[in-house]
Parts: sequence; C-alpha cells; structure tokens
Amino acid sequence: MAHCVTKVELSISCDNLIDKDVGSKSDPLCVLLQNVGGDQWSELDRTEKIKNCQNPQFSKKLLIDYYFEKVQNLKFGVYDIDNKSYDLNDDDYLGGVECTLGQVVSSKTITRPLELKKGKPAGKGTITISADEIKDTRVVSMEVEARNLDKKDFLGKSDPFLEFYKQSDSGKWQLVYRSEVIKNNLNPCWRKFSVPLQTLCNGDFNTPIKVSVSDMDDSTSSDLIGEFSCVTAKLLEAKDQVVEFECIHPEKRKKKKSYKNSGIVRVKSCKIEIEYSFLDYIMGGCQINFTVGVDFTGSNGDPKSPDSLHYISPSGINEYLTAIWTVGNVVQDYDTDKLFPAFGFGAQVPPDWKVSHEFALNFNPTNPYCQGIQGVVDAYRQALPQIRLYGPTNFSPIINHVARFAAHSAQQNTASQYYVLLIITDGEITDLDQTREAIVNASKLPMSIIIIGVGSAEFKAMEFLDGDDGVLKSLTGQPAARDIVQFVPFRKFQNAPQEALSQTVLAEVPKQLVSYFKMVGLAPVKSTVEKQT
Repeated sequence: MAHCVTKVELSISCDNLIDKDVGSKSDPLCVLLQNVGGDQWSELDRTEKIKNCQNPQFSKKLLIDYYFEKVQNLKFGVYDIDNKSYDLNDDDYLGGVECTLGQVVSSKTITRPLELKKGKPAGKGTITISADEIKDTRVVSMEVEARNLDKKDFLGKSDPFLEFYKQSDSGKWQLVYRSEVIKNNLNPCWRKFSVPLQTLCNGDFNTPIKVSVSDMDDSTSSDLIGEFSCVTAKLLEAKDQVVEFECIHPEKRKKKKSYKNSGIVRVKSCKIEIEYSFLDYIMGGCQINFTVGVDFTGSNGDPKSPDSLHYISPSGINEYLTAIWTVGNVVQDYDTDKLFPAFGFGAQVPPDWKVSHEFALNFNPTNPYCQGIQGVVDAYRQALPQIRLYGPTNFSPIINHVARFAAHSAQQNTASQYYVLLIITDGEITDLDQTREAIVNASKLPMSIIIIGVGSAEFKAMEFLDGDDGVLKSLTGQPAARDIVQFVPFRKFQNAPQEALSQTVLAEVPKQLVSYFKMVGLAPVKSTVEKQT
C-alpha cells in the first residue's frame, strides 16, 4: 500500500489564452485529471469558471493527496465553457499539459505552454501551477460587508464581489479567495466564508494581504471599485468587534485631492476554527451506511434477452452487477456490521403484482439487509426471475426512504452516522419534480446520493440533478443546502480499470460528508485533532 505523505494544494492561473468566442473573450475553467491506468483518466477536481478572461487566476484551489513512492501522472485541461452542462465534450478545448505531481512539488511552481495534444502546441497560452503543502488544519472564517460603494454601472448601481490576495515570496500577489457577486447593491453583505489559514497567509499572521472590491461586468473585464492592504492579525481583531477599512481606488486618489474613499469594507466577524478532514471523522468513529437501489423498469429490456441491461452474461455479470461490486467493495470498509439494505424500484412484485418503487431485494420488508456486497449481489440474482419489469422510473420513494434513517441519525446530534445511497438506472426520471424536492430536503441531512447510469440513454435529468453547474432548487425555489448528488454514466468506464469507476463515483463523498458535519457544527466523536492555537 502506498502511504499518503501529505496533502497538496494546487493554485492555477493562465495567460494569453486562445479567444474562442465571437464578440467577447473565452470563459475558461481548468480540470484536473489523474491517470488511473493505461490511457484512462479520472477527474479529481475542477476550478470555477471565469467569464470573459484570457488571463484567469482561479480562486478555487485543487487538493490532491501526494504519494512519494508513486508516480502520479496528472493532466490539466483548460476549457472555454459555453453552456451549463457538466460534460466538457460540449465545450471548446483551449489546451492542457501533462506532468507528474512530483515535478510540480519539486519545482513549487511550473509554467508550461498549453498543448492541444501531447507534443502538439496550442499555439497560444500558458498555464502556471503552484503547489503548497497543507500542514495546518486551521481555517479563517469571516463575515464581510461593505457600505456606500461607488456606483460603477451606467444604468444601475454596482455588482460587487470580494477578492483576497496574499503576497508570495517573490512579491507577486496571488489570489486566494473570490466571493460571490451581489447584484445591483452598493451596501452588499457577502455570505460567510472560510479560507484555510495556510492558503490565506501561510500561517503567518503578519504576511501582507490585499483585499479588493470590484464590479462584475459580464461583457467586459471587471472594474475595480477599491482596495486595501492589511495583515491577518488586523482581520482577527474582528473576533469581538467590527473592524472597518477604507476602500481606496489608487487612480482616483492620485487624480482628486478631495477624494476620501470608494466605500467602507466592514469585517463583521473573523475567527480561527479547526477544519476537520474526512479521516478525522472516520477515525473518530463515523460509520458510512450504504444502501443500493436498482432500476427494474421495462425500458431495461427482458432479462432473458441478451439485449437487456439485466441480462446476466455467461461470465455471470452485467452492468448493474459491475456497478454494485465496484462501488460496494470500496464503501463496505467503512461500515463495521457489513449489513446493506438493498431495494428495487419500477417492477411488479409478487404476490399481488402491484408496481413497487421501494421493495426489498430479498423480499423481506422488515429486514431488507444483505450480508456484505456478496449478499446484495445474491439478492439481486434471486429477485430478477421473480419480478416483472414495468415502470415508471420514480426515484423519490427510495431517496425519501433513506432520508428517514438519515433524519433519525441527525437528531442524535453526533458525527457518528452518514448515509450513501447508490441508485443504478437505465434512463430518464418520471418523477423529476418530486425527486428534486427529495434531494433538496436530503441536502440538510447526513446523506449523499450516487447515481450510475447504465446503457446508452442521454441522462439529461441526471446531469441536472448533479448540481455541478449550479445549485439545485426545488419547485418552490428552495436551494439545496449542499451538493449531495454525483452522477456518472457507466459507458465512460466500460474499457477502464474497475478502480477508475470507483474513484470517479466516490470522489465527492468525503467532501460531502465533511460539508454536512461542518454545516451543523459537529466535531468528530473521538477527535483525533489536537486544538491548535
């Protein structure tokens, strides 16, 4: 077993990108992929999209585990994002680079020309990747607002956002955080946010920090409203009182003798907190409860026909079984009793042959638990010849079923239980509105949902539920409290090593688990982190 030496944070910026948009600049985003064997790549993370920018500095840092004894081949791809789909095949590729994590770590910062293919230059554009080791589990949590900002828009007020920069050893300002944009408001109050202490100031409370307030303009570059410099120690004075800073526009100050400021930035609260990791919670005793939901709707085809997605081949497998094995074998290590509830939906079930959307695969509704992943596989094989595939494809009953257990655990108010629901399906959802409602409600609970799409369907609804292109909302407009859905089409991994599917499918579960317990303010049951001061 390779041993994870440390976590590394990668900062990404690009210069002089190709301009793919007519009438405006590109809207770039950077994706980080890792080689998982052969020529197969698994996405690890991606930055935010920046509108109309050929020289982007991405505020989102990409985190990766560093293994000294492994060659970790990485690929950084830069795309011009023109739509809301999570699938990058619909977007223009601006270029990328391949390198190893060891090369980045040993150099600390590398700058490479972008390539359209390995060895084929894009003709324009470079990418700069900087690496910092994460040694500190502390974060700085802040609440910031502004008052009386300058009006920048001709027909409106301003659309302000915040940016925090730290000064590197070379004296260059490096972006560490960018806030959301607040539309048409000269007195904005931004959402509470957290920045790792090391990211903000390398753990040095006297490292210079620059804070800027700018007006977002979708059609041109953003306009600076004003800025100020300080140190982290000054921000932390807001632990007990509001700390105010004058927001100064350097050019205006030079030109106007009567100029005072372009507004006031008020740090309402600033304090240092411990940032617990996924392993802190697992080693602290948190159990992951794994539930499987299998789609038995008629669109899968007659299980007796080789064309059916439920047809079990002479070698004893199909896509449903492969998905159960691949994901279950990873998750089962985090559940001590190895008892997994497994359900089917969309089938007519004996003895009355009514359609059910949450029947136990073992036909025992009072005890739907299967012993280990092998037990789930056995229950699936035994259920298949006893049911009739039917429809429609309703997800909400099984999501709500697991959510009831998660809600009960949430009432215990300890970080001891987390629920992962794996749904394997062949097509579009019939009860999309009810499913949206169920997911938004589940986002407030200790729960994640993984959807694996088998077969050749489009899966547009699944991509919509996977809130990567924006926050999922219920019909009434209520936003999800967190992103808890991960959708993966099985066909992308048919010729890949099994670990490629499990890595991609399970990539978001650790941060989803951490995000829930952070949201409700729960530390690990048996804390393995010593409080740092």
